[in-house]
Amino acid sequence: MKSNLKTKGWANPISVSVMLLAIILSLALFALHRIELSIIFMVALGLLSVSMRIADQWEHAVVLRMGKFQGLKGPGVFFILPIIDSVSAYVDQRVRVSSFKAEQTLTKDTVPVNVDAVVYWTVWDVEKAVLEVQDYQEAIEHIAQTGLRDTIGKHELSTLLQERDKILLDQNTNPWGITCQTVGIKDIAIPVDLAEAMSKEAQAERERRARVILGTAETEIAEKFAQASKEYRNNPVALHLRGMNMLFEGLKEKGSMVIVPSSALETMNLGAIGGLASLSKVQDDL
Repeated sequence: MKSNLKTKGWANPISVSVMLLAIILSLALFALHRIELSIIFMVALGLLSVSMRIADQWEHAVVLRMGKFQGLKGPGVFFILPIIDSVSAYVDQRVRVSSFKAEQTLTKDTVPVNVDAVVYWTVWDVEKAVLEVQDYQEAIEHIAQTGLRDTIGKHELSTLLQERDKILLDQNTNPWGITCQTVGIKDIAIPVDLAEAMSKEAQAERERRARVILGTAETEIAEKFAQASKEYRNNPVALHLRGMNMLFEGLKEKGSMVIVPSSALETMNLGAIGGLASLSKVQDDL
């Protein structure tokens, strides 16, 4: 299995500069017939150049001596013993993001879904991350995928779509010196037939709620009318004023016709008012 651990060769700006300096000095001494001194300078500066390494600010280098863990170096310039020391990996300690998929996973209500997700993680102990697991990045992706599948299997589709619970993996990754901050679900793909059925179900639910709200409003209106009738029954003056207001609202619009029952006219004494309003309308037309 190919490892995803970052490695670098001996070449860097400083080591290359030292190597060029060694070559120039060696050639100059050789031209002066100082062959022994030329060889010494060449070997010494050559060993110095291959022993100089550079780690970036966010990296730590893992140094092995004869195959055994020696320590961590960096960031910045550091030196190793040529031949017996080696740098096995440069570990990035920034927050990293890995994408993965959980394909054809069954939910608790046996619905097959395809889920795309990302895991945010960081290495807080470089020694453990390198020594405890062969390829920590690949291990994180696999364990996040497994945790996502377990979470999908424990929830119904409706709950998964609404809540999208975070998946905690620290209990599995802490022994490796790695912290998984969160696993975020980017997309949930469900079968087309099921999506259409869910859309119809949601539409039916919205219609049901609309009917319930309309029925509730009608009930409240009926209750208010019942209360108003009691008030008008015991107060003829209020009923009379309400009738006049209704008639005025109907007649103030030009070209409108208001039909009022004769019983209402007699009860509220609106006959005279209605006649005056009609006479006024006729005169306006003339």
